[in-house]
Amino acid sequence: MLVAVMMIWFTLTAASVLYVALDIQHTPANPVLKWGFILLTAYFGPIGLALYVFGCRKHDPEEHARFVAAPWRQVLGSTMHCVAGDGIGILAGAVIAAAVSLSVFTEVALEYVLGFAFGWTIFQALFMRDMFGGSYSLSLKNTFISELLSMNCLMGGMIPVSVLAWRAVPEAHDPTHGLFWFRMSIALLVGFIVAYPMNWWLVTNHLKHGMITALPPGAASSKGKGPPRKSGGMKMGPRVPKEKIWIAAGVSFAVLGLGLLMAFAGRG
Repeated sequence: MLVAVMMIWFTLTAASVLYVALDIQHTPANPVLKWGFILLTAYFGPIGLALYVFGCRKHDPEEHARFVAAPWRQVLGSTMHCVAGDGIGILAGAVIAAAVSLSVFTEVALEYVLGFAFGWTIFQALFMRDMFGGSYSLSLKNTFISELLSMNCLMGGMIPVSVLAWRAVPEAHDPTHGLFWFRMSIALLVGFIVAYPMNWWLVTNHLKHGMITALPPGAASSKGKGPPRKSGGMKMGPRVPKEKIWIAAGVSFAVLGLGLLMAFAGRG
């Protein structure tokens, strides 16, 4: 039964990735977010396709900007960007851990370090440096907190699933078997759900960008004026009080700690 489910899942995933990769070329989203949706669909299969269709797919720039202005779609863009980038490092950590037979606890630590490092230094700071005047160092500084808080929640949701799901089945921890990738897909999906509320807080407080529309040069807005090349991104608002950031950080570490506790308690 499980083999049949996985075959259906991977078939739908391949078809979904193909559709998104072809269709998103005509969607005026920020290029980084386009790659993010392709990666997310590779992780989530048909669920990723649904998130793209209902959360981003509008081919006209003006229509796309209005479409993604909805708060839930802005947060979708933020969470998707986090999971897409961090997921590369997390999966790399899982493969490395399996190859060298690391302990479960060491594997979780490696996944966290690689996921955070790749998500922060590459997918956030490097690819989005234009939002900070093209300065990579400034981008690193301004994206550290948002990446940390989001990553904590992502891993907090992932860890119980990745550690406990099929823990007695060797194939689930072997990258050469489909069950390994199926298990990690489910874990990433749960992590996405858990990280979504934190990303809502980050976007609402202007600490993280949302869905970004890449408008063509000289495009006319609905008011008859030429809009900026990007719309729907992060709008810098009043500085968030440090107390609120500390509280949010505490919540994120609590989510991470709860995920660890559930995983290790479940292992007995």
